[in-house]
Amino acid sequence: MATAYRNLLEYDLTSVSNIEQMKFGIVVSEWNSHITGKLLEGTVETLKKHGAKPENILVKTVPGSFELTYGANQLLESCELDAVIVLGCVIKGDTPHFDYVCMGVTQGITQLNASSDVPVIYGLITALTMEQAEDRSGGKLGNKGDECAVTAIKMVDFAWSLNK
Repeated sequence: MATAYRNLLEYDLTSVSNIEQMKFGIVVSEWNSHITGKLLEGTVETLKKHGAKPENILVKTVPGSFELTYGANQLLESCELDAVIVLGCVIKGDTPHFDYVCMGVTQGITQLNASSDVPVIYGLITALTMEQAEDRSGGKLGNKGDECAVTAIKMVDFAWSLNK
């Protein structure tokens, strides 16, 4: 959803209980680290602001955005987590590489969501320019990492509500 139309940070989390019991895994790409580092910072700070305990936030890095799906899958298989958040940034260049990476990560995260009981939150910035990426990682359009944290909290609450 375009940030110009709605900001996820406007959502109310007061109805969500037990945030401090939630366990989050974050997989972040090292590629475009000046962008992904800001996304990670926003994600972690927003989780903590809403009550997540620091010891319940596991952060792992992978070299690039294409490896986010593998990293998320490994966290799902080897850790007791309530949600996994993937953070990356792909900026369009002169070759079709951008299209393949974006499509592969999107399909991979979709497959993980369809086959797992743990929600995997899509935090991949797909930008045409560096300026667009900067605008979405703490710039004039906010920080998509913040929105990923809010989405993770709401999805864990959703999953827990089904298991009561």
